[in-house]
Amino acid sequence: MIHVVLCDDHAMIRRGIRDTLVDSGSISITGEAASQQELKEVLKTAPCAVLVLDLNLPGRGGLEILSWVKEDLPHIKILIVSMYPEDQYAIRCLKAGASGYLNKAGDPSDLVKAIQQIHAGKKFITPAVSEMLVESLATPQNETLHARLSEREMQTLIKIASGKKLSDIAEDLMLSPKTVSVYRARLLEKLSLANNAELTVYAIRNGLV
Repeated sequence: MIHVVLCDDHAMIRRGIRDTLVDSGSISITGEAASQQELKEVLKTAPCAVLVLDLNLPGRGGLEILSWVKEDLPHIKILIVSMYPEDQYAIRCLKAGASGYLNKAGDPSDLVKAIQQIHAGKKFITPAVSEMLVESLATPQNETLHARLSEREMQTLIKIASGKKLSDIAEDLMLSPKTVSVYRARLLEKLSLANNAELTVYAIRNGLV
């Protein structure tokens, strides 16, 4: 039996993932969490071979949690299951130490397959991610500007491009409006853009929204 812990801030999504995995007969859900703080408490007692981790979490985001788990609990393998398209985060997550990446819109059967493969010590990537990895190795000089953004900067970019106000973004990410303004300023500087309209155009042109 493969022991799995789920970390996603949406209870309904956790329920769907849990049902899919339990139905496989080879996976046991030993704990659930909606944030890093809850996850720390769960992992103190729950056995965990594979952590199924969302990226878009309140407080500390998925990539920050990924780094923490890899450093403090290196025996736990991590599967990222996110709403973000693969071309935005998959390679970044794999480079950060994740063992696999799946989009939430994908086939549920892939979830079971991914966990079984990761538990066996292998990486799990979809054909689309495999192609992106090959392209990134073949043409590293073509790295996009947004590939250098931090997780919070990327989240801020996507939310601004989706039409959200800074106050709403701050509430979503559980940050202060001042901190979000700092991320926005860094975005403009790193991407050599002047305002929110240009950020939105950049995001659309690069398929981020």
